[in-house]
Amino acid sequence: MLLAVDVGNSTMSVGLFSQERKLLFLASLDTDSKKTADQISIDLMNLFALYHYDYRNVTGAICCSVVPPMNFMLAKALTRMLGTPPMIVGPGVKTGLNIRMEVQSQLGADIVADAVAALEKFQAPVVTIDMGTATTVGVISQGRNYEGGLLLPGLNVSLEALSHRAAQLPDISLQHPKSLIGKNTEECMRSGIVYGTAGMLDGVIDRIREQFPGEKLSVVATGGSAPVILRYCRNEIVYDKYLLMDGLRIIYEKNR
Repeated sequence: MLLAVDVGNSTMSVGLFSQERKLLFLASLDTDSKKTADQISIDLMNLFALYHYDYRNVTGAICCSVVPPMNFMLAKALTRMLGTPPMIVGPGVKTGLNIRMEVQSQLGADIVADAVAALEKFQAPVVTIDMGTATTVGVISQGRNYEGGLLLPGLNVSLEALSHRAAQLPDISLQHPKSLIGKNTEECMRSGIVYGTAGMLDGVIDRIREQFPGEKLSVVATGGSAPVILRYCRNEIVYDKYLLMDGLRIIYEKNR
């Protein structure tokens, strides 16, 4: 079995793949860079117990992280659990992408994993949208070229900034709005963030499409906030909950 771990700014996603490439479970833990290797090991072992799998049957592990302070302790925890160090997505790892960023090392490992999986599932050119703490948009052209992308505040970050910077605006949760035009403060905020984000994504996708005249543009989205937003977008966007995990699995297989 293969253990895949994605360390995001807010949560750490943990997926377990069978030898047949089936995702057996996908779980999440809070990202806490203060945890020791022992604490991380206990958290992971508890997940295996919760989903009724034996971590001793794991034959390999792969990690991607956008939280550098977590990397050392996570690698130490996995090495202690599994008896072998995990593969870390970063410089030197084969991905099959031609990265056209000015500084390749600045490209987040999670964005790389999304792009790798998208190319396995869709015909280029393809746009990837990952809606987590930040909303990241990646653009991959023919020839497996990662051209670059856009980086925007995530929905929850935007909501928190709005409520914290405006004294009379409350904290609200991300939910489907009742209508486009809100009738009270909370409804106005919710409509603004949902319809505003959907409109922003539509506008970005339309402008990216103009960069590829005559070609069919595929768009795939993932991340915790995506299901709420996509139903309000006018562009055709495929939702893939497991995009990043599949990308980690593919990268592991390319480097095994």
